[in-house]
Amino acid sequence: MAKKPIILGIETSCDETAVSLVQDNDSGVPKILSNVISSQFDVHKEFGGVVPELAARSHIEKIDLIAKKAIKESGVKLNDISAVAATVGPGLIVCLSVGLNFGKAMASSLNIPFIGVNHLEGHALSPKLHTKLDYPYLLLLISGGHSQYLSVNGLGNYKRLGTTIDDALGEAFDKTAKLLGIEFPGGPKLEKYAKKGDPKKFKLPMPIIDRGGCNLSFAGLKTAILRISKNLKSEQEKFDLAASFQNTVESILFIKTKKAFEEFKKNNLNEKQFFVVAGGVAANKGIRDKLTEVSKQCNFQTIYPNINLCGDNAAMISMVGLEKYKLNQFDELDLPASPRLPLDKSAKFLKGAGVKI
Repeated sequence: MAKKPIILGIETSCDETAVSLVQDNDSGVPKILSNVISSQFDVHKEFGGVVPELAARSHIEKIDLIAKKAIKESGVKLNDISAVAATVGPGLIVCLSVGLNFGKAMASSLNIPFIGVNHLEGHALSPKLHTKLDYPYLLLLISGGHSQYLSVNGLGNYKRLGTTIDDALGEAFDKTAKLLGIEFPGGPKLEKYAKKGDPKKFKLPMPIIDRGGCNLSFAGLKTAILRISKNLKSEQEKFDLAASFQNTVESILFIKTKKAFEEFKKNNLNEKQFFVVAGGVAANKGIRDKLTEVSKQCNFQTIYPNINLCGDNAAMISMVGLEKYKLNQFDELDLPASPRLPLDKSAKFLKGAGVKI
């Protein structure tokens, strides 16, 4: 019996140094043999955000150690690895280059194929690491750098239905947390603040809620938070503002997701409709509950990655690498990093002042 392929995946697009080994199996759901992630919270904490040069330096210091640890935990020998996959973009180019070059060197030294992976495609396919999922399905990708609704029609086949015209939702969470004095990375901690507050205390704007289809906008919401935060007089008011922000975001996604369902159904008339929510913000329980509610109303089945697979990780990169490996979609060793790599390459750019939606 032929041995099932094993893919070593590398992720260094921002501030996580991650390496994972994933093996194909007959169940249709790959087996994660190891998934090692080293975060850089302490490196960037004093700056209140990710400093690209410091992030790249940290990747350089850790990548070899993390790779060795992942291989050891997997129980796999180097000669058993079928291919190396690494994130090629989007992301910070100085960070992408570390993982990309390490992956190329490893593939070359082992004389095995190298596979460049779109970081967003990793998020898009991440539920396939624990759920048998057929194409097509609707994807909401919400993270620190991206907020998009996409029709996932197959490997490498994506149609963007809606996107943020300004800031990503994860960035809005982080900025709000910073204004409330929550230590970096504040986005994940903001939900805990929100549970202590009154979600109706502050009336916040919901930009382009009644126009632009399922496109999104969060800049106006951030501006409102900035204005209100300057006049907060107590800790309780901080909790109230956090709760109002969380509630407003949930309401925006509820309304916009309904519109995305309508758009998706125009070209997909399958009896069973699937809705995948992925990216770091998909770990937010309030958002999960609200999106599950709207999905039930509209007869969609909601699928979320496991919590530990919502943020940046290398298992999702290995997953895409495995899919590409089975189709012999390999890359040359001169493949460059691509910091602005989209999923739907035909979609027009929709950011900046004066954008018409």
